[in-house]
Amino acid sequence: MIIYSTRLGELDLPDDSVISFQAGLPGFPAEKSFVLLPYASDSPFAFLQSTHDPNLTFLLADPFAFFSDYQFDLNDAVAADFGISEKNPPQVWSIVTVPDKVQEMTANLLAPVIINHRDRQGCQIVLETKQYTTRHRLLPDSPDKGGK
Repeated sequence: MIIYSTRLGELDLPDDSVISFQAGLPGFPAEKSFVLLPYASDSPFAFLQSTHDPNLTFLLADPFAFFSDYQFDLNDAVAADFGISEKNPPQVWSIVTVPDKVQEMTANLLAPVIINHRDRQGCQIVLETKQYTTRHRLLPDSPDKGGK
């Protein structure tokens, strides 16, 4: 299957690489078909590219690579709906926002993207907690900022 991305170009991918988001994503309910594209084999980043809209690409980060204490309980009903279990653990990602100053990029820890690779299903859940927000800085403050 060939898909087009304004950020990544033309992509020739196996048909079984499509991940179905039955409810879409918050803000994009009509977009239900995506592919997950690793940035590099050893990178904590990946792209989530719509298979239908070439302009819809999300930058994702493995939240555990940046926030070692990040944790949440996945609702039993959600886990069951998506076939998540100890034998089939999900892959968890955070959507990243990259402003003009890259060092100020943030991750949305409040609404992780959950992917079940075995069944090619995905969802974004909104956690019911005040512990996390939609804008956690990924990179520590630079020591040479000089108060700016």
